[in-house]
Amino acid sequence: MSVRTARGALAAALVAAAVTATALTAPATAAPAPATTPAAAPAAEDRSGGGRHAETREALRQLVRDGLPGALAQARDRHGVWNGSAGVADRTTGRKRLPNDRFRIASITKTFVATVVLQLDAEGRLDLDDSVEEWLPGVVRGNGHDGREITVRQLLNHTSGVYNVTADPGFQAKVFGPDFLEHRYDTWTPEQLVALAMEHEPDFAPGTSWRYSNTNYVLAGMIVEKATGRPYGEAVERRIIRPLGLRATSVPGTDHRMPRPSGRAYSTLGGDPADPATRVHDVTELNPSIAGAAGEMISDTADLQRFVRALVTGRLLPQRQLKEMMTAVPGGPEAQGGGYGLGLVNRKLSCGTEVWGHTGGIHGSGSVVVSTRSGGHTLAANVNGDWAGGVDRIVEAEFCGKRPAGAPDAAPAAPLAP
Repeated sequence: MSVRTARGALAAALVAAAVTATALTAPATAAPAPATTPAAAPAAEDRSGGGRHAETREALRQLVRDGLPGALAQARDRHGVWNGSAGVADRTTGRKRLPNDRFRIASITKTFVATVVLQLDAEGRLDLDDSVEEWLPGVVRGNGHDGREITVRQLLNHTSGVYNVTADPGFQAKVFGPDFLEHRYDTWTPEQLVALAMEHEPDFAPGTSWRYSNTNYVLAGMIVEKATGRPYGEAVERRIIRPLGLRATSVPGTDHRMPRPSGRAYSTLGGDPADPATRVHDVTELNPSIAGAAGEMISDTADLQRFVRALVTGRLLPQRQLKEMMTAVPGGPEAQGGGYGLGLVNRKLSCGTEVWGHTGGIHGSGSVVVSTRSGGHTLAANVNGDWAGGVDRIVEAEFCGKRPAGAPDAAPAAPLAP
């Protein structure tokens, strides 16, 4: 299978693991870009766990040394819960990051959406091998796209070939660069996002290759709405958030605000952080409809771990559907060198440990949640800046005890990438 990445020009439009925002009551905060390697990083706070998480603690510190405002992580294993943080949640007040801070989880939303689709499959309300055309007549058409040839399964594992809407140059200009400050409150409907994607040719014939496309999950959200008669977010709330008691998790729709407690999110909006002239903008508030079912949700580290643990241990899906979800196809860089199942990434780390989960990037926020197959060891983490490093190193530190010798820092993820 030939592998093509979903970044393209997108990475040039926004250097980071981050993506959306809405207007602040005051103008976006602009501050000089932090030095790439400050003399000293604020100490990472270790609230429990002794020395077992020393390397994870150091990974958080290093992310702040690399120039990010703050990093936050929580891990759960047989010894209990460990919380760690470094840097600040708010560059203006200096407030530290809190274990229960909410943040935008971006593409981790995809795992929630895929879970709902698989629940509907288990109930016989749809089939993974249904064509997109059956559910959304005439929606996936144009410039070579044909919904009659694409299945629901191919949407969920990114083998559909459908063009990635966030790679559209016009969309990038409005959403990821300096024009974001003017358009941060704009509302985008799922129909608008899909129509924009249809203006381009597909990346490949359905089922013949793999490429990460946010349009796939916008379409999946539309299919959930057709199958349930209600917006996809209501299905996520009724089927996952409420049953699991995820009190910090929400599907905001078009609400630009962040719930409390939460820190701020910062972006250079594509500017080079090494350039002294580059400004850092507060991009906390945004209209998350730019991401929709591909990446609009909000959560915290505890809720994300509760969700992924329930998922991999079979509390949310029957065994047949869980097996479908964990049937992974070879992915590109967006799958961190692993395989991509149905909204779930499978990776083997440098030490041989296998983890399942997803990452997410949106303006000023990069997140990750992973679990061992048994659910016995989980991790969720977030950084509140999008111009340096990646959360991948936190995963390696937690599960392998150290960063791979000689391994380069993980490249910043493209917006709304996994």
